[in-house]
Amino acid sequence: MTFSKDFIWGAAAASYQIEGAWNEDGKGPSIWDTYTHQRQSPVHFHENGDVACDHYHHMKEDVALMAELGIKAYRFSISWPRVLPNGTGKVNEKGLAFYSELVDELKKYNIEPMITLYHWDMPQALFDRGGWMNPDVVTWFSDYTKIVVDALSDRVKYWFTINEPQIFIGLGYSLGAHAPFLKMTDRDIILMSKHVLLAHGTAVRTIRANSKLTPIVSFAPTGPSVEPKNDSAEAIEEAKRKTFEFEDRAYFLSSSWWADPIFFGKFPDGAMERFGDIFPEITEEEWDIIKTPIDFYGCNIYNSIGKELDPNNESDCGKAITLARWPVTPDVLYWSAKFLYERYGLPVLITENGCASADSVHLDGKVNDPQRIDYTKRYLRSYYRAAQEGVPLVGYIHWSFMDNFEWAEGFDLRFGLVYVDYQTQKRTPKESAYWYRDVIASNGELIWE
Repeated sequence: MTFSKDFIWGAAAASYQIEGAWNEDGKGPSIWDTYTHQRQSPVHFHENGDVACDHYHHMKEDVALMAELGIKAYRFSISWPRVLPNGTGKVNEKGLAFYSELVDELKKYNIEPMITLYHWDMPQALFDRGGWMNPDVVTWFSDYTKIVVDALSDRVKYWFTINEPQIFIGLGYSLGAHAPFLKMTDRDIILMSKHVLLAHGTAVRTIRANSKLTPIVSFAPTGPSVEPKNDSAEAIEEAKRKTFEFEDRAYFLSSSWWADPIFFGKFPDGAMERFGDIFPEITEEEWDIIKTPIDFYGCNIYNSIGKELDPNNESDCGKAITLARWPVTPDVLYWSAKFLYERYGLPVLITENGCASADSVHLDGKVNDPQRIDYTKRYLRSYYRAAQEGVPLVGYIHWSFMDNFEWAEGFDLRFGLVYVDYQTQKRTPKESAYWYRDVIASNGELIWE
């Protein structure tokens, strides 16, 4: 049993989490640079991405390692302030050249480059001008998009506009857990949501209008995925409803808050009634921009929330969790792919999935991580079930290619297929990396062994 012949097997990483070189070769600061440098930074142990994996200087080594491990596609993000130090205006040619060289290196090994334009590193210069609160951000993002597309679209066809708006808006501006660590009003969150959606739609249009290769475009949201409590039709329907329902308290974390506007031209049912007059005006022309069609549904999925562990239920005690304390719920890839396809009607690509573990180099020089192998095998089996039931699957992108700076958690959580010694920058493929190599070579057949 294998996946489709054109199934994409990949791995992912993000600019701030791996690149380092935070102020080299003309790069400007991002909000993550600024806020991790504060004396009382909320980040674990006050760590930062100044060096991280030093991918900026180890890029060719890293791509060669991807090739050795059989990776077929690499989803990476562009650092906006590395390309445009002030967010707009003069291009930093050295920064743009880095990504052009990265694409060339990937193509040399027949690895498909997949670009994410925004993975949370807003240029500080634009944040100082209002950032996502400023309606001009739509133009800023479009201009930045065109620069990247003009430079790279002769070799790149896969594009993602934004990564996890739930997180960079919800955790960054409402819950105060990610940069810029603010707690703003619902009125502000909704206004920023409008600007993010317009920036996404405008970027899709910019990509399509300027790409040299025929582009394949999406975004990469996350969102709650609910599993049914049992196999009854009623439980399945309830789980689907809960997966997309609008929640008063954490509306910005839902899938429907971001996807319904793009697919249906409206916010989810109940949103207008809940917020009333604080909703900003959105014109018909703006809705047309937001609804600009995309080619597939990219989504970052790690666990379900439908079978939460109940500390008062003895049967839940000791159930599997990752080092991030996320429950291990493999069936989520089946249910999320099924529900997303049924609601939005597009093929599904898992743009992130993986687990954090307490990995270390053992005395034999190996990084033995059987828990990651078992985790990934279970999740891929679930994903395959969706394909068997007719859900068109684009591929699977493992998070992450290598250990990295895990945002407010610092360096403790290791998600990578490749172990990084942050003191020496030595890379050591984990046993899961070799297993994943063989899974890719078998097009998934190995997951049944």
